[in-house]
Amino acid sequence: MIVVVCPGQGSQTPGFLAPWLEIDGAAERLAAYSEAAGVDLQTHGTESDADTIRDTRIAQPLIVAASLIAADALSARAGRLADGIAGHSVGEIAALVGSGVLDAEMGMRLVGIRGRAMADAAAQTPTGMSAVLGGDEDAVLARLTDLGLSPANYNGGGQLVVAGEQVALEALAADPVKGTRVIALQVAGAFHTTYMASAVEALRDAVASVEPRDPSLTLWTNRDGSTVKDGAQALSYLVDQVSSPVRWDLCMASFAEHGVTGLIELAPAGALTGLAKRGLRGVPTVAVKTPDDLDAAVALLNGEAA
Repeated sequence: MIVVVCPGQGSQTPGFLAPWLEIDGAAERLAAYSEAAGVDLQTHGTESDADTIRDTRIAQPLIVAASLIAADALSARAGRLADGIAGHSVGEIAALVGSGVLDAEMGMRLVGIRGRAMADAAAQTPTGMSAVLGGDEDAVLARLTDLGLSPANYNGGGQLVVAGEQVALEALAADPVKGTRVIALQVAGAFHTTYMASAVEALRDAVASVEPRDPSLTLWTNRDGSTVKDGAQALSYLVDQVSSPVRWDLCMASFAEHGVTGLIELAPAGALTGLAKRGLRGVPTVAVKTPDDLDAAVALLNGEAA
């Protein structure tokens, strides 16, 4: 079984969309995605600087659009996308599109709403996120409780992303748990925590009239790493995920249980293949960063040496 994974916020880099726009039809699709999301994705994906595309309102639609364009290119080249699919955080929207639960325009409309709502929620209180690398997870979680911080992303491989008020994050960095290293992340908000409650409501209102389809591929959820067969349930989980921890560690454990034999990360790729090298040792991976990586992804899909 080959699984395709869709990255989350923080994967974007200046100009990363430029090579994808050389593919026939990609610029036209991006224009449609821009209209649906309410963001000029071509400008931000080819010209804007790192500070600009760090903005949640821009970053989230940009990342999902890139994954959708890469998914289309891979499907066109290989004749299929994969056997299963999952997304990390906002990447779950791309996964719902890739599995057929949503069409691309609806996915882009929802990610535009999600990005704006999460940015608005983040503006209410000075909050942020930090990665905690290494150490004993129970000891880290106990320290978070003491500081009033929350686990946001259980990424596996000894990486836990935590979130909360900036003063508490600074206290954690100043006096880290034994055996850990704390790295402040360049995101303006405590995503996947109760600080995002208003964003949950905004997204719930947005999906109220959506009629999802059941997934045509095996679809994993960040909620608990389980597979979801009902489209309405997948959409409900997508809404709840905004204020709940991302359990990517459980997704990778479930990949292993399902006998995944290869993992392909869609653009803007790199982060999830990095986690897989630690959490899914021995499983071949391909990071599709540019169209030049498509041949390796096709080879992996076809059971050939990538």
